[in-house]
Amino acid sequence: MRIAYLEDDAAQAELVRHWLVEAGHSCTHYDSGREFMTLLRRETFDLLVLDWEVPDMTGFAVLEELRASGNKVPVLFATQRDDETSIVGALSHGADDYMVKPVRQAELLARINALGRRSGVSSEGDDPQFTLGAWHVNREKRQILVEGEPARLTDKDFDLACYLFQNVGKLLSRAHLLEKVWGIMTPIESRTVDVHISRIRRSLQIRPERGYRIKTVYQHGYRLEEAGEQGE
Repeated sequence: MRIAYLEDDAAQAELVRHWLVEAGHSCTHYDSGREFMTLLRRETFDLLVLDWEVPDMTGFAVLEELRASGNKVPVLFATQRDDETSIVGALSHGADDYMVKPVRQAELLARINALGRRSGVSSEGDDPQFTLGAWHVNREKRQILVEGEPARLTDKDFDLACYLFQNVGKLLSRAHLLEKVWGIMTPIESRTVDVHISRIRRSLQIRPERGYRIKTVYQHGYRLEEAGEQGE
């Protein structure tokens, strides 16, 4: 999963980042609440891990602002605050899980994997075949049928289309797609994603009259959505 982590304790942050990377996740770390929010306005992630007490904007304030803006990304708190009021407050304001420090490696990874499964991010148990509207995807054959007819797709076109189909309604930044589909972890200036999006729009005939569209979100990325949805 693509994870963003808010934590101002450098040693703790490095340890957790190491655990996450070792488990196959990617991790972007910030130690400032406001800088973290700036990141979230331009990038998308599968999951957030938040400390509560960080400089200039608490993890709780980050959570409140996220949920107020309609961002539904799963949030896990990992904090020293262990009083019932804090725990209940975080969960009632939209946090998905809550851990009290010291964080233990196995428990943290188990909770993250559980959140991934609940939110549909984890690829564990993905069906080899599935249908979305006019499109039938066969992962074993690496083929997509459009109303029964096979589409001509490159390998990366297929991978990108599958990822979009698995994340209907989710806004995905270009960096997010580069990481998930191309395995490029370092942000780069590239038109690669735009070119492939344009190509699969044509190859898969994704347009409103078929019930879905790929919406371009200016200076951010793309979202596959039902044609009747009003996105941001």
